[in-house]
This record gives sequence, structure tokens and C-alpha cells, in this order.
Amino acid sequence: MRWKALDHLARFVIAFSSVALVLLVALTGWQVWGRYVLNDTPTWTEKAALLLILIVALPMAAIGLRENFHLGIGYVSDLLSHRSRRALGIANALVLGGFGVAMMVGSWPLVVGTWGRDIPLLGLPQGLQYAPLILTGALITLFMAERIWFLARGIDPDASPGGTGAGGL
Repeated sequence: MRWKALDHLARFVIAFSSVALVLLVALTGWQVWGRYVLNDTPTWTEKAALLLILIVALPMAAIGLRENFHLGIGYVSDLLSHRSRRALGIANALVLGGFGVAMMVGSWPLVVGTWGRDIPLLGLPQGLQYAPLILTGALITLFMAERIWFLARGIDPDASPGGTGAGGL
């Protein structure tokens, strides 16, 4: 069970990250082609690739937390009672949500403080390198609030609408 608005947001993030990944592969291919075939390395592609890696990896990590396919060890929670497992799930979501808030708050000064400077060779504001941290923190916070909402009501947020979910309350 999930909130539909966050389903749409997650699909948008996945689509956006997918496009960024395709661009990353194309830029890397162009850089290799330029270096080894044309003997004229396009220097701007390295900086663009680094920015695209942040755009791909960070928001997709938040999606991984929402979809519950992040690194997690269920052995201990599988040994717990239903009530204890739910309490552990809420505690886990609270910690992760707090981490998301810390990412947003801690990254804001980085974005603001570096926005006036350009990324060398790209001419884009340097704050763009830190903006994915704010976005990811916001996504983690939203997704963990959703998880807490359902867990507090005894609903497995990982359950499919007509069956049992992977999380198994």
C-alpha cells in the first residue's frame, strides 16, 4: 500500500534518473571517442559526467529506501513478534527520516554558498553539485513519513494491494 502522489513522484525520479544515466553513458562514450579516435579529449565531459552521477545515484538511493531494496538484514527482525517488528520498522524509518532532514538542512548552505561560482568548463553554478543532496534528503523524508504513516496503522507499506508484501509485518 502506498500513497499515489508519491508513486507518481517515484516514477518521475526513476524516469529522470534514467535519462541522466543515458546521458552519462553517451558523454562517457564521447569522451573515449575523443581521446582515442580523435586524439582531442573533450575536457568538459568529465565535469558533466560527475554532475550526472550525482543526479543518477542520489535520488535513486531514496527510491531504494522507499521500495525497501536497500541494504537491510531481516534476520533479527524476522525473529521478533509482529508488534516488535512494527516498532523496529517505525524506529528505522524515524532514523532514516532524520537523516533525510539532516541532508536537506546540511546541504542548503553548500548550495547557497557555491551558487555564485561556476563549475569549471561547464559554466553552470557550482551549487548544482550539491542540489541533489537537498532533493535526496527531501525524498527520503517524504518516503519515510509515508512508511511511518502506514506502519503506525498496522499496514505493511511494502504489501501489494491484493497480497502480501516483501516486508511482512
